[in-house]
Amino acid sequence: MMRTAIFWPMIGHVVLVVVLYAMLAVRRKDAVKAGNARVSQFRENQQEPAESLFVKNSLANQFELPVLFHIGCIALYVTGGATALAIVLAWLFVASRYVHAWIHVTSNRVRYRQPVFTAGFAIVVVMWVLLALRLFAI
Repeated sequence: MMRTAIFWPMIGHVVLVVVLYAMLAVRRKDAVKAGNARVSQFRENQQEPAESLFVKNSLANQFELPVLFHIGCIALYVTGGATALAIVLAWLFVASRYVHAWIHVTSNRVRYRQPVFTAGFAIVVVMWVLLALRLFAI
């Protein structure tokens, strides 16, 4: 059971992505309804309305650093390195993603967003160090 617990933080991150997709759809629909955007402009997605721009950027951000997180989790699982420490780090990373996304879709203040991103980045680096140490031990 403990060994597969590494997948729950991954699922937690996927939930965040699903929520952001739903939020993007709602904000785009509201922008069209308010006359601030046309449905046709989403075909090539060159012009994002202000109402949904922060959400679109936050969603795109979920496919950058988190890719290393998901790969790291799977690699830790495969190598037997999904220890309690790795699982705690994974949950901390996911929590940082939720906070980062919240800041991104609300105030979008870089002053607050950047330290949260940096913390998540550091957590992923530590997870990869754990994986490297695990590989040296095998």
